[in-house]
Amino acid sequence: MPNPPCYADLGKNCRDIFNKGYHFGLVKLDCKTKTRSGVEFNVNGSSNHDTGKVLGALESKYKFKEFGVTFTEKWNTENTLGTELAVEDQLCKGFKLALDTTFAPHTGKKTARVRSAYKMDFLHMNTDVDLDLAGPVIHGAAVLGYTGWLTGYQFSFDTGKSKLIKSNFAVGYATSDFVLHTNVNDGQEFGGSVYQKVNGKLQTGIQLAWTAGSNATRFGLGCKYQLDADASISAKVNNSSQIGLGYNQKLREGVTLTLSAMIDGKNFNQGGHKLGLGIELEA
Repeated sequence: MPNPPCYADLGKNCRDIFNKGYHFGLVKLDCKTKTRSGVEFNVNGSSNHDTGKVLGALESKYKFKEFGVTFTEKWNTENTLGTELAVEDQLCKGFKLALDTTFAPHTGKKTARVRSAYKMDFLHMNTDVDLDLAGPVIHGAAVLGYTGWLTGYQFSFDTGKSKLIKSNFAVGYATSDFVLHTNVNDGQEFGGSVYQKVNGKLQTGIQLAWTAGSNATRFGLGCKYQLDADASISAKVNNSSQIGLGYNQKLREGVTLTLSAMIDGKNFNQGGHKLGLGIELEA
């Protein structure tokens, strides 16, 4: 049996059906390249139709495979600098240790986080520590897997306040073409999703969510259909009558175009619909 996923990836198959390939209200550009020496560069930018705000980010990644070390540098248009130093499979197989830091020169704000992860048959654990002078905040999660069944728990503990600030629980079942996921967040938010790969071309997903103290149940239906090796279409709808449509086309090797639209079914004549455009370049 393969290693179970980390807690954050539970139910990811279904979330991808609803999130990937949609850029409502945005024009987005992603560029990825890799040098002969193995250095990876990733540049992305987006422009918001409604606000006119333009955001961008640059990331470079250096890998030293013989030592299991990865060094990543990041910068964005909010003028925040970030670095990550990660070591994997060196202390023991399946163990990863990383240090994340950020620095905002215009405000002087600094953050640091130590991250660790360990995965093996039937178990995937994560522990992150935010290094705060007021008291470190500890984030932890563990997922157990056995014969397709998955059980996970996630928490955050503020040592400065001696308070548990997050407590999430999840149960699911996964096979190669079917994933069932349910979760409870802080005893207040209840959610569930079902993902099914119907065949080699069609994928479907259902999402449900409910908040304690509210009678309203939020739900959505989504699907993705592969037209051919280079093109796919996707669609989704939720209980607010918001309809999402997407089209993904590989124009040539390393160039992919994504078109998307969100139609507000409740206010069809009043407008409020959104279009999106995405271009991915890779070399």
